[in-house]
Amino acid sequence: MSLRSILYTLNRAVLSMVLIFAYACATADVYKDPTMDFGSIVNVAVMPLTNLSRDPHAADRVRDVFITALLATSGVYVLPPGEVARGLAIAGIQNPSSPSKEEVIKFGAQAKVDAVITGVVREYGEMRSGTTAANVISLSMQMTEVQSGKVIWSVSSTQGGIGFLERLFGGGGAPLNDVTEKAVKDVINKFYQ
Repeated sequence: MSLRSILYTLNRAVLSMVLIFAYACATADVYKDPTMDFGSIVNVAVMPLTNLSRDPHAADRVRDVFITALLATSGVYVLPPGEVARGLAIAGIQNPSSPSKEEVIKFGAQAKVDAVITGVVREYGEMRSGTTAANVISLSMQMTEVQSGKVIWSVSSTQGGIGFLERLFGGGGAPLNDVTEKAVKDVINKFYQ
């Protein structure tokens, strides 16, 4: 076998691996209720997020970025966090990050919103592999319609982390704020698909 044919075979193998990886990354991580008229969702409340990361402030940071990005779309009105807290107190919801169906319906009637968004921050911060480090965020969000208490949209996104270039050349990857904004934009874009 000549060097040229070896390189050709190697290039094809690398290209195949890249395509397989890209396909694996593009797997279905979005659920949208096909019977729901999303145009009827005008007012939403973003509940406090569940934090499974090591950073004790991750959920508050991600929620703030998410609310700002959602408002920037001009697609919906987002109830301010103070109003959400007041509505939670009036409705008597003990665990706002994962309310029951009945609690969502009660909160929706009290706060006068069409939907409630809850979520989980699974990873947030720096990850290490050997001598290489990079920031990563992984989150899942879901929207529940308040009249029925039914989940109508669910999405997850993971951004950042240590990729091929970081392993090869080192470096710390993107700043955590940039990674967070990218993940939040990915979640919102998946809503508007």
